[in-house]
Amino acid sequence: MNRILVVEDDEFNRDLLTQLLEDDYEILAADDGATCIEVAERERPDLIIMDLSLPVIDGWEATRRIKMDESLKSIPIIAITAHTMPQDEKKARDAGCDDYITKPINEALLFEKLRQFLGYTPAK
Repeated sequence: MNRILVVEDDEFNRDLLTQLLEDDYEILAADDGATCIEVAERERPDLIIMDLSLPVIDGWEATRRIKMDESLKSIPIIAITAHTMPQDEKKARDAGCDDYITKPINEALLFEKLRQFLGYTPAK
C-alpha cells in the first residue's frame, strides 16, 4: 500500500484528507513544515500532500528542503492550498512542488493526481 504524508496545520482539513484517503493509502501526518521534513526523512513516503501556509517552516521552504535532499527529492509533492493566484502556483512549482491543487479540494482531481504520481486509482 502506498504511503502518503499529509501536511496540514488545520486539524479539520487534515482529518478530512485522512478520511478521504485512508481506505486506499497508508496515511502519515504532520502539522507543520519542520515535522514534515522529519517524517519524510524517517518514513520515506511515496507522496507528500503539502499545505503551503504552515507554522514553524512554511510549505514552500519545507518543499525546497525536501527537494534539495538527494534521498528525498524523488518524492512527488502536491501542494494543496488556499493560495489561488497564478503567481502562487508558480511560487509553489519554483519551490519544487510537482503539482498544485487549490482548496476547496476537488476529490476527483485529487484522485487523478494521485493516479498520475502513484499509478493507482482507488475504486471510489
